[in-house]
Amino acid sequence: MIVLGIETSCDETAAAVIRDDRTIMSNLVLSQLEEHRAFGGVVPEVAARAHLDHLDTLIKGAMDDAGIGFADLSGVAATCGPGLIGGVMVGMMAAKAIAAACHLPFIAINHLEAHALTPRLTDDLEFPYLLLLVSGGHTQILVAEAVGVYRHWGGTMDDALGECFDKSAKLMGLPYPGGPHLEQAAHGCLNPAAACARFPLPRPLKGRPELDFSFSGLKTAVRAHVDKLPPGDLRREDVADLSYSFQDAICDVLQDRLGRALIKFKATYQPTQPSLVLAGGVAANLRIRAALTTLAQDNGFRLVAPPVKLCSDNAAMIAWAGIEHLRLGHTHALNVAARPRWPLVEMEGF
Repeated sequence: MIVLGIETSCDETAAAVIRDDRTIMSNLVLSQLEEHRAFGGVVPEVAARAHLDHLDTLIKGAMDDAGIGFADLSGVAATCGPGLIGGVMVGMMAAKAIAAACHLPFIAINHLEAHALTPRLTDDLEFPYLLLLVSGGHTQILVAEAVGVYRHWGGTMDDALGECFDKSAKLMGLPYPGGPHLEQAAHGCLNPAAACARFPLPRPLKGRPELDFSFSGLKTAVRAHVDKLPPGDLRREDVADLSYSFQDAICDVLQDRLGRALIKFKATYQPTQPSLVLAGGVAANLRIRAALTTLAQDNGFRLVAPPVKLCSDNAAMIAWAGIEHLRLGHTHALNVAARPRWPLVEMEGF
């Protein structure tokens, strides 16, 4: 079984070909960073136009790299939501056109589920597993019970974690995209203890019994510290110390929330080999990976996080999700609609 995957939900145009033995035959991603850098964030209209300009070339490149033709495909999968609706429609319509022209099954993929299923591509992970899904638009604790079956245990009450990273980085004068630059700046901190004492930051909802998150107050606290610094461009050492303290607060919050989720997961599912999965763009942050690796090990769990190149948006995860659904006989009519919002808990029966 071979599936072509197409991803256009935000600011990466991507196409990939995956075989059902987990071989990534091709995986091409074209970033739009330069197009959006001047705006300090993704502009939906600009993103959609870029997808239109480049998607056909990427599809051809992915097929050529895989060394196959459309007749060799078992199906075509595309992100149909959630995401920026203009971009989603570009990729979805391209996939539908290929499916119609080549008489192939079409599989409508939930972008969040593709992130959630990536560890089954990279690590052959068995269900159920506990999942922390963290990206620019989403921060959720879920249980993946089966393909299409997810239990929502907690989520952000305001900003997503990736959004908090990017906006805090912008407050410090770091370039877009802010998250990776903030992580890099934190490496320049020479005295972590002094940095955290100099820039104390809140741990929103820490100690609360529920499993939700809140990050808007943390972002506001960063702004307050920046406003107290001398006017003009911030000194490199100030940015390094504040970035370190910021990441320290984030890791503290994640360990607290997930520590409670690990206990609940064990009690609910009584797994023999429990796994905690970290997925989404923010999963590329090595400080967060290290903190959650320690948490998982201390609680008898294994942390599973995809390779960094498969954490950010890509089409390999879309193609793999397509294979997962196609194996179960799940296909979709060509009139299925794009969805700007599509919670994972609404997947069952889709």
